[in-house]
Amino acid sequence: MNRTNLAIPGRLNLVIAAVQLVALCSILWAAGQVHQWGLVFLLALAYGIVMNSGYAMLHEAEHNLLHSNPIVNQSVGAVLALFFPAPFHLIRQGHIGHHIRNRSDDEAFDLYFEDENRFWKYVQLYGTLTGMFWVLIYFTNFVVLFRPTIITPRYTRFNRPTEAFLESLNPNYRRIIQLEALAVILMHAGMIYFWRIPILHYFVVMFGFGFIWSAMQYAHHYGTVRDVQKGAMNLKTLGVLDRVWLNHNWHLNHHMSPTVPWVYLPTLSEPNETRGSLVKAYLCEWRGPQFSDEHVENRYAGKVIK
Repeated sequence: MNRTNLAIPGRLNLVIAAVQLVALCSILWAAGQVHQWGLVFLLALAYGIVMNSGYAMLHEAEHNLLHSNPIVNQSVGAVLALFFPAPFHLIRQGHIGHHIRNRSDDEAFDLYFEDENRFWKYVQLYGTLTGMFWVLIYFTNFVVLFRPTIITPRYTRFNRPTEAFLESLNPNYRRIIQLEALAVILMHAGMIYFWRIPILHYFVVMFGFGFIWSAMQYAHHYGTVRDVQKGAMNLKTLGVLDRVWLNHNWHLNHHMSPTVPWVYLPTLSEPNETRGSLVKAYLCEWRGPQFSDEHVENRYAGKVIK
């Protein structure tokens, strides 16, 4: 297969994105109509499933693979990111940075080194496993809008991965990130007000996505080889869920070929490849960070994301 000449399924992606947006709005509207907590938790699960599909699509936009027209690609990605909710150009830089820092000392959440605080590494990993990583991103909307000076490397010397992330941020995106954060706050405040969503219902439904998304963030990398591309795993859930999540669990294939659109990722493997379980991979992470004296340099340290 010629991996450099695979067509972006732009029309298909736009149809899927439209369905995702309608479903997400419907779930949030319904959160203001129900009164039984059992239904609220069902809506939280539904939002978690649908928005993880939405995240997979905005992930395509992060790699310029949602649509061949750059304006359409960025615009649809930015709209989907509103339901994360997060500034698209901020999480895009974080994700592209992930591809260049993966499994280096600057991004090895499953390991701690002699010069690192072991307790803090446990906080980071277990926070990710319990949804707190998403909570942090959620409140970042307010930080980038009202106190952007806090988001600088000098405040994060104690946290190597965060310091590396902040050092990679491109200052040219600062203004658009603030505008996107403002859009997030206004849109969600508007939905809560006009759709009469009880504030607790709102946060429970949103956390339905936040927990699932955060819990999956390092499952594909925990314990893998210390290589920027090969340090990932192809995992699986239910067949229908893998499809709804747009083959996102073919994660090793994505890291090996990040310019390949989602529809082709399964074809990059041998037909008889055995994939591990996403749930089992998640449970393995609860063993916590392990000590390592093997150091892997981030070859792109200090470079900003374009």
